[in-house]
Amino acid sequence: MVELNLTKGYRLFIALYLVVPQVSADLKYNMPVGVTEVSHAVHSLHMTIFWICVAIAVIVFGVMFWSIFHHRKSRGAKAAQFHENTLVEIIWTLIPLVILVAMAVPATATLIKMYDTSDADVDIQITGYQWKWHYKYVNDDIEFFSTLSTPADQIKNEAPKDTNYLLEVDQPLVLPVGKKVRFLVTSNDVIHSWWVPDLAVKRDAIPGFINEAWTKIERSGTYRGQCAELCGKDHGFMPIVVEAKSEQEYSAWVANKQAEKEAAKQAAAASATKEWSHDELMAEGEKVYARICAACHQPTGMGIPSVFPALKGSPVATGNVQEHINIVLHGRPGTAMQAFAQQLSTTELAAVITYERNAWDNNTGDTVLPQAIQAVLDKQ
Repeated sequence: MVELNLTKGYRLFIALYLVVPQVSADLKYNMPVGVTEVSHAVHSLHMTIFWICVAIAVIVFGVMFWSIFHHRKSRGAKAAQFHENTLVEIIWTLIPLVILVAMAVPATATLIKMYDTSDADVDIQITGYQWKWHYKYVNDDIEFFSTLSTPADQIKNEAPKDTNYLLEVDQPLVLPVGKKVRFLVTSNDVIHSWWVPDLAVKRDAIPGFINEAWTKIERSGTYRGQCAELCGKDHGFMPIVVEAKSEQEYSAWVANKQAEKEAAKQAAAASATKEWSHDELMAEGEKVYARICAACHQPTGMGIPSVFPALKGSPVATGNVQEHINIVLHGRPGTAMQAFAQQLSTTELAAVITYERNAWDNNTGDTVLPQAIQAVLDKQ
């Protein structure tokens, strides 16, 4: 009878081990299966370790409760004495050791696979900024910033929130399906973390260091993630969106981005030589300020006390214009003020500086032209 019960119990455990992981994989509270070979390996490892832990818990607590019930004092049970029993010491040392080795073997194999970035088809440098991502396609001479595109009225609770609230960007990272993509992850300012659960990729972005990761997506689709390292005031407004396209669609996208880049160069050259009026620069500068600067310095130019300085009436915005230009171009080390020389065009830089020097009753009357910005950049 005992052997029969053990056989039934063993069969029940095997059935649960094979069936329940497939069911639990569909539960929204479980780790996502993902769309890459590594994500499948990570999920499989997760479920294996989970059921090992369940089995240990069932056995340990089963023996404990059985012992408490059958060997309780009211039944006249007396505690056995086996202090410093060599056999018991060996058993309770060997069993955990065997379990740990059994868990370590698949875990090590998965980790080795996760860190093998060799033989990549596409290399992409990912740089974290406060609070956006910069993507550079090393092999294709394409680069752009990806920033939050959720409307401000949703953030302020003035409009209904979309399904992908705070998980929308203006320019997603586009990757080819079936190709190995290597990520080179770093940061321009503070520590960030690039995390997309469906790809099983999470790497810290650390200033001065480059961490590597890779992915090979199995099917087309849109996959979302977020910065997973507390990086400052707008940490929660730094989403990641990855669009996986077929090889043909990806090639067309690359060609289109390269054409856009060439057109942008020509437009920037024409804009830099244009005779901009003060009013035109003010109108353009207001748009750039709202898109880039208002998150920290606020739309009113009042900043956030003790966090981000005010621009209204500030020595920077009303003082020496050359110093103002240098700060916007090169930032201020040790502060949240970034260098925008590589982020904005000469026209955008000239416009936003002109706007800051004349908005909110600053009224300096200064007009900064794109040519003046270019002259500073040429001296670098």
